[in-house]
Amino acid sequence: MRRGQQQEGGAIQVPRGADNVGAPVPFAQRLSCTIAEACEVTGLGRTKLYELIGDGHLTTTTVGRRRLVLVRSLQSLLERRLP
Repeated sequence: MRRGQQQEGGAIQVPRGADNVGAPVPFAQRLSCTIAEACEVTGLGRTKLYELIGDGHLTTTTVGRRRLVLVRSLQSLLERRLP
């Protein structure tokens, strides 16, 4: 049983407002993003992004065949580059 759920008469009921399924998560609070999303938020092209990944400036993980960029590594990269 998930937190916030109550069981009455054998049925599980979720209190209203307890489940925010589908609510958008602000980008800065996300754990990861796709390559396309990373390109969009940074303004960099795919080639440059893959170059940064190859040089070890960005951290990624793969789930199956999907490569995800860790948002904190994007933030760290941009913070280091600010004057």
